[in-house]
Amino acid sequence: MTQVVTTVAELRAALALLKPARIGMVPTMGALHDGHVSLVTEAKKHADHVVVSIFVNPTQFAPGEDFDAYPRTLDADLKKLGNAAAIVFTPNAREMYPEGFATTVTVRGPSTGLESDFRPHFFAGVATVVAKLLIAALPDIAVFGEKDYQQLLVVKRLVRDLDLSIQIIGAPTLREADGLALSSRNAYLGPDERRIAASLNLILKDAIAAARSNGSLRAAEAAAIEALWKAGFSHVDYVAIRDAENLDHITALERPARILAAAKVGKTRLIDNMAI
Repeated sequence: MTQVVTTVAELRAALALLKPARIGMVPTMGALHDGHVSLVTEAKKHADHVVVSIFVNPTQFAPGEDFDAYPRTLDADLKKLGNAAAIVFTPNAREMYPEGFATTVTVRGPSTGLESDFRPHFFAGVATVVAKLLIAALPDIAVFGEKDYQQLLVVKRLVRDLDLSIQIIGAPTLREADGLALSSRNAYLGPDERRIAASLNLILKDAIAAARSNGSLRAAEAAAIEALWKAGFSHVDYVAIRDAENLDHITALERPARILAAAKVGKTRLIDNMAI
């Protein structure tokens, strides 16, 4: 039966009863969907027990972003998980950031550019809360989705640089039947916006084909940006083809690469990426 805990002390006490079993962790912000469940399923392949954290992290939202509106559905989340998780950790902001909290974790390297160009606060918030969650639980493995690909690389760099003995595993993006990547923010989309959103993955596939056929990565990016505007997206932040290992700029497909995009449908910001 799943145990729900709300403090770091309770989490560590619950984990102590499970040791020396192998522990996996899946950090989330809640509003769980099948994509999150697939991360838990992946974690169970590598661990005896899984901890799922549910915490809407205020430090990764800038003023004017959707922190207050972000869906908080704990009862539904617990039902969605069923008995897949041994422990669900649901701290509040005061538990994670007590009075006087004065520490920020900054990861350079893969955090440079892309999301950071448009949300400069984001990865410091992510790195800080992920570091706190991993240190609180000290799992053997932790699973993060490839949908947030830049975030995945930032977490891998964080764990490597801080010498945390935790294996970070990237799990494939789960998609709807029309290819739209599963996201908690999809719930914001109206019917017309939802139809527009479905074109994002198709446009990225076209860009991949163009990059492979004519070799001009910048031309493929530019064509994808134009296609997103024509499809009805209200704003396009970026479409970029980068080195898959470190997100460095590249000029040719000479090693594994990734195409990444961020664009808005109405007020809803969507991200996606694919291997090339």
